[in-house]
Amino acid sequence: MIKFEHICVLGLGYIGLPTASLFATNGFRVTGVDTNPRVVETVNRGEVHIEEPGLNTLVHAATQSGRLVATSEVPEADVYIIAVPTPIAADKRPDLSAVEAAARAIAPRLRPHNLVILESTSPPGTSVGLVWPILAQSGLEPGKTVHLAHCPERVLPGQILFELLENSRVVGGFSRRCGELARGLYASIVGGAIHVTDVTTAEMVKVTENTFRDVNIALANELALVAERVGVDVWEVIRLANLHPRVNLLSPGPGVGGHCISVDPWFLVDQAPAESRLITTARRVNDAMPAFVEAKLARLFPAGQSLHIAVLGAAYKGNVGDHRESPALEVVRRLEEAGHTVAVCDPHVTKLDYPPLVSVEEAFTGADCVLLLTPHNEFRGLDPDWLGDLMRHRVLLDTRAFLDRKAWQAADFQVMTLGDGTARPRRVLPRAC
Repeated sequence: MIKFEHICVLGLGYIGLPTASLFATNGFRVTGVDTNPRVVETVNRGEVHIEEPGLNTLVHAATQSGRLVATSEVPEADVYIIAVPTPIAADKRPDLSAVEAAARAIAPRLRPHNLVILESTSPPGTSVGLVWPILAQSGLEPGKTVHLAHCPERVLPGQILFELLENSRVVGGFSRRCGELARGLYASIVGGAIHVTDVTTAEMVKVTENTFRDVNIALANELALVAERVGVDVWEVIRLANLHPRVNLLSPGPGVGGHCISVDPWFLVDQAPAESRLITTARRVNDAMPAFVEAKLARLFPAGQSLHIAVLGAAYKGNVGDHRESPALEVVRRLEEAGHTVAVCDPHVTKLDYPPLVSVEEAFTGADCVLLLTPHNEFRGLDPDWLGDLMRHRVLLDTRAFLDRKAWQAADFQVMTLGDGTARPRRVLPRAC
């Protein structure tokens, strides 16, 4: 019976740090490894460098117990969990350089019966085609004398700790023995069911889950474009269509963001470009939505007029501070490139290099229009009468159909949403401040 006592987690980001802390607070000795010295110093102080509810308390408990220590060097351990980023490059190809570097750092430390788990979301075939050959350079045979598995996370920012503990997991093993060892390890912290399959299937399961959501959102976005053309309200269409017991349409919006849904479909496209035509089209539909938002706004004002635009939201989704791959930031970039002045406020985002964040009052003062891009609950309580008095023109484009339309209209705002083909927008004429 193999007993695991010392776990090394490579990558102390949104997944690695919570995972390391959960194992540490459940009795394991954990070494967290990160290439960023600031991250190492922060964790060793019992503090966090990322925003996530409850994480600060968990990390503090893990480090104070002495069971979690951060370092920049990979030690010898019983288990190695790779939780490094797997972004896409500018050409939409997967960038697996961090996974490769982590595997190369592990290989010289391997001993018989070690367990290596790739937790990073990866294209199908990464464990077999990239990680396995590197580990084999140790002289040990992955799947026999060294165990290899893939166990991707299934979490949402803002709910990471709860979902790491409660969600079911899929574990893929290089062999059945590898999968069962990984399942036994995760069973010490996971309350949900843990399903074992082969390693490549597990890789594809994770990217398939996110691809499903991306394709569904692309359908909703395309329906919004159609609705504007044929003169109906897409939000009413979706509401009524979802009354069908076998229909579950998601909502349109200004695009798709986050580190998963906007990235993972490209992993499948990269592996099988000729066979993934629907997935490719869905990605292009969603990536085109920021340009559609910009164009819809431009049609309201005389050509060439420089606008002051108040933007509500920089995060990629509501009620979180995560702005990775946020379509809101792409909309802002396009508006600024078009010559407009953009003021962004977001009550959840605290660390954003650009654009600078301002208060709601600062954003609305002198604004020609307001653009809601992220549905944070705090925005529901805004007073349209007070804010309208601060503006030059009372125009609202609500890309999420989130705010109380009647309340804003009662405050004399011209209100538009994406996909409302029943509205007849009034062109806004310039007027002095």
